[in-house]
Amino acid sequence: MGTDSAKKNIVWFCTDQQRFNTISGMGYKEVPTPNLDRLIEEGVGFQYAYTQCPVCSPSRASFLTGRYPRSTKVSYNGNDDFSRDETLVTKRLADSGYTCGLTGKLHLTAAMRAEETRTDDGYSFYQWSHHPHDDWAYGVNRYQDWLKDHGVKWENIYGGRYLSMGIYPPVPTPGFTGEEVGVPAQYHQTTWCVDETIRFIEETGDKPWLISINPFDPHPPLDPPREYKDRMDPASLSMPLYREGEHDNKPPHYLKDYIRGGQEGSYDSVIGMTDEHQLELRRDYYAQILLIDDQVGRLMHYLDENGLREDTIFIFTSYHGEMNGDHGLHWKGAYFYEEMVRVPLIFSCPGLIQHGKTSNALVDLVDIAPTLLELNGYPIPQAMQGKSLAGLLTGKSDLHHHKEAVYCEYYAAIPRTHEEVMATMYRDKRFKVVVYHGMPYGELYDMQLDPNQFNNLWDNPKYRDVKHEMIKRDFDRAILCNRDLSLGTRFDF
Repeated sequence: MGTDSAKKNIVWFCTDQQRFNTISGMGYKEVPTPNLDRLIEEGVGFQYAYTQCPVCSPSRASFLTGRYPRSTKVSYNGNDDFSRDETLVTKRLADSGYTCGLTGKLHLTAAMRAEETRTDDGYSFYQWSHHPHDDWAYGVNRYQDWLKDHGVKWENIYGGRYLSMGIYPPVPTPGFTGEEVGVPAQYHQTTWCVDETIRFIEETGDKPWLISINPFDPHPPLDPPREYKDRMDPASLSMPLYREGEHDNKPPHYLKDYIRGGQEGSYDSVIGMTDEHQLELRRDYYAQILLIDDQVGRLMHYLDENGLREDTIFIFTSYHGEMNGDHGLHWKGAYFYEEMVRVPLIFSCPGLIQHGKTSNALVDLVDIAPTLLELNGYPIPQAMQGKSLAGLLTGKSDLHHHKEAVYCEYYAAIPRTHEEVMATMYRDKRFKVVVYHGMPYGELYDMQLDPNQFNNLWDNPKYRDVKHEMIKRDFDRAILCNRDLSLGTRFDF
């Protein structure tokens, strides 16, 4: 089943809300991930990869176009349309002869109660499932259609807290026992995403193809299958990172969410939560990643068995992270902790990409799109603002240096959550600054001395000059990375 072209097939496996320290092969041992570890053994893993927004739609618009959120005009979840001026890398590849498919989320526009409005995205195979819950009529959520076609009723197999996620606040499950348990693995949306991926590959044949795999997990609610919960012992896990009084000199929404619950009260407050409960929540989050790892392994086995592994670039990443109790917070929002903005990123392709390497370079998810083009011999359009990783991956440039800094934007990105926040983040090897535009406060951390970001140095007079320099650099990056280069000379920085 080899291709009839020199172009590589592409598997782009992108989870939702998976933070950086969840892969054992990257040195984080609390959750065993043997299949993701194998991807690193056969490729390159990036220790310092950053999302361009800690919220889904802006992040996805950015890495699918190779452009920053402000440039794509997708600055928040819930936009009705996607700009016709923007071109997805999948569209560029489809126009160049690729057959492109999608399973799971697209999430470039609003998706509540109706299938989202599509742009000219290049996907000829489109199995859309924004989230697994049964919140759409038959014929919209393809995963729920699949369950119904197999005679399976969602309400009979799902034991999570919320029966529906399609409205706010979510609809509770009648008779909920108090323990979040998802559907069995064989009926899980992550499993279905890989089932549909294999079907796509078999139907596509020898053409070069790209498949975007976008399961909902490990996004809350934390409802892994029972059999995966049982594989993790909560008592073996470390407690969430937290230091008493750490919110005293941080932006006010951190303290408010610590008191009322993460994502502006969308989840329970950790105040009064027992250690056992906090560890169970961490167990459930990790258990969802165990299922993801198993499904990655199943897909890799399929590629091996069918002689496709050598012909396929395999990317694994996530839109953004998850607080999962650290700093007294859960879920997502205008949080710029590493747990939120730093994500897994792995590239693997035997014979093309280096093997068994871990890079310490600072990289952005916006860099993925130009990388795919360069690895397959296509020119990078001037409109793309990301910087290709192809040189690092193939050994032609320094594995541990890519950019001087990474950059992230947040512009009131979630309805009803932190709507006052307009912020940008700039992080280099030593310091991280978060500028809250129009507000008198901010964040500054020494990432070498304080990697867990307990001590905000924003108001520390000893760091006044550092703060001013970092604010200047953040401003420069905000302006320069969002330059419209479609009519001008490419500017590298």
